[in-house]
Amino acid sequence: MTRGHLLRLCLMGLVAAGCTVGPHYTRPEVPVPRLYRGAETGPQVTSAASFGDLAWTSIFRDPELQELIRTALVENYDLRVAVSRILQAQSQVTIARSQQYPTADVGVNAPYSGFVGNERPPLTARDSLAPQSGLGIAWELDLWGKFRRNTEAAWAALLASEENRYAVMTSLVAQVAQAYLNLRTLDLTLEISERTVASRKQARDLVQARLDGGVAGILDLRQAETLLYSATKTIAEIQRQIEQTENSINVLIGRNPGPIRRGRPLGQQITAPTVPPGLPSELLARRPDIRGAEQQLVSANAQIGAAKALLFPQVTISGFAGAGGAIISGSTFGPFGVFNVLPAVTLPIFNMGRLEAGVAFSEAVAQEAVLRYQQTIQHAVREVSDCLVEVQRRREFRAQQELLTNTLADASQVAKLRYEGGVSSYLEVLDTERQYFDAELQLAQAQREEYVGVVQLYKALGGGWRAETPAAPPPRAAATP
Repeated sequence: MTRGHLLRLCLMGLVAAGCTVGPHYTRPEVPVPRLYRGAETGPQVTSAASFGDLAWTSIFRDPELQELIRTALVENYDLRVAVSRILQAQSQVTIARSQQYPTADVGVNAPYSGFVGNERPPLTARDSLAPQSGLGIAWELDLWGKFRRNTEAAWAALLASEENRYAVMTSLVAQVAQAYLNLRTLDLTLEISERTVASRKQARDLVQARLDGGVAGILDLRQAETLLYSATKTIAEIQRQIEQTENSINVLIGRNPGPIRRGRPLGQQITAPTVPPGLPSELLARRPDIRGAEQQLVSANAQIGAAKALLFPQVTISGFAGAGGAIISGSTFGPFGVFNVLPAVTLPIFNMGRLEAGVAFSEAVAQEAVLRYQQTIQHAVREVSDCLVEVQRRREFRAQQELLTNTLADASQVAKLRYEGGVSSYLEVLDTERQYFDAELQLAQAQREEYVGVVQLYKALGGGWRAETPAAPPPRAAATP
């Protein structure tokens, strides 16, 4: 084969390489509601602007919490694992893309042959050495787009791994914020308990003085002690929970167990969201898990084309060009040039349906990816709706709990005055004090649950994976090499 024939064959291969079998990706239709359930209780949605578009630095105002989140986004092991998976996916893209191009290798060999003894085959040299070196090239023409589809699938897998990193960031920001809110709630609970213990110690001392003066009975003293000890027993339990919560926060930020610095009190952590949730249709562009599920669908769709390409003829061109020489029975020949080209065509004829089964398998995997993509969107819409209801109802509950706590605080003061004036027994003080203490603890928990609801809403809307405030990028519908 002359060089002209080889050149024409290569040009024909490049022209034919424009043919790519398999389906081109189109985003499947997913029905989404016009509004989230629960959004009707808030401001009407008139644009795509969403609470989830805000940067996490705009949501969490406590400087100490912001520092914890920044540390977690650098040191957290789950996030670092996600980054390493991106590096793995980048290598897979390079591997897949390299198959579209020829491979070239430089080789040197020096085969030697010789015979021992007096008898050897006729016309055969006693010994010979034929060293040669040159450049070997092999190229499988991508006539049907097999390698391009594999590259497309690898690119989509890379984008999916990037979206997975964003999803880990979103979850990590919410986890750190929620753990910090738990810690500040425990701090407030400890403060309430210590304040209650101090108050009840004074009350017990007062009852003891009244008992010594013959005004009160021993039952009053025991009831006062019951109030005191019911408060003191909670302090050790709260301190245990505080230390364990600090340990869990340190794990999230990639540190060993230790104390955590505090910032603002619980009541100043998060303000209620005034930005509407946005449109459900925009959730597809904002949530990293939805974007990642779509890239997995793109990858599975491309694999169908790669599987179908195996049904068609495969054309491979290999060649070698170099120089060498020979030493035969002491005589030297050369140097001389070496050149050869070996085109090969492989056509599958019989394989017991293996290739067809590979296509069917890839199509089934793509169908599963479609269902998972649709399921991810459905779950995301449901999460946002649940969180909207959560925030609204938790806010209403906290407001009512504040009213109850204030009422019980007044009732406790009245009961003490009635007891000191001899109008009622200490049993009335015991009952109102117990109810007031429980109400204070429940109010702290109600504040925590309201804030946690805001954090979960922010996460459900796809917020938390960026610290700046750009508009949410559009979903990447297809991977382009």
